[in-house]
Amino acid sequence: MTEAPRNPALDEIAFFLGVWEMTLSNADFLPDPGQTAVGRAEFGLLEEGSLVVMRQFIDPDAPAAARWVIGRDDCRPEYTVLYTDARGVSRVYRMSLEEDVWRVWRDDPAFSQRFEAQVAEDHRTMSGTWEKRSAGGEWEHDFDIDFVHLNAGGAGTP
Repeated sequence: MTEAPRNPALDEIAFFLGVWEMTLSNADFLPDPGQTAVGRAEFGLLEEGSLVVMRQFIDPDAPAAARWVIGRDDCRPEYTVLYTDARGVSRVYRMSLEEDVWRVWRDDPAFSQRFEAQVAEDHRTMSGTWEKRSAGGEWEHDFDIDFVHLNAGGAGTP
């Protein structure tokens, strides 16, 4: 059993902890627009429960394709996400969880992104969409992503 975060500022995202199946769809970067890609996301604790880390895997035998480190100022409602991936991309996002809506966003003059997902009441599934915007452009669809908790036995239980 995984422990709950020791940092009380992370309590509301404790249900993230564990292993999730991820399914990407409606993505221009996939070889066929109708194709899906299935991978997994593993949420765990860092620094004795002070931070949450998400590692995203597309190939189960390869290192993580992307990593998120999630933390929060206990005086602010929003989280900070430090992101890096196998392409060498490194970004800082803001994140919120309000009732059943998980949001992640980055406002940058050159390239912005936003994500919004509906979280099921039982915290076992999440379904969302990423959008992107290049400098001076309009928001456009990037891809859809669904998460299914593979070991959802309650908050903090893998």
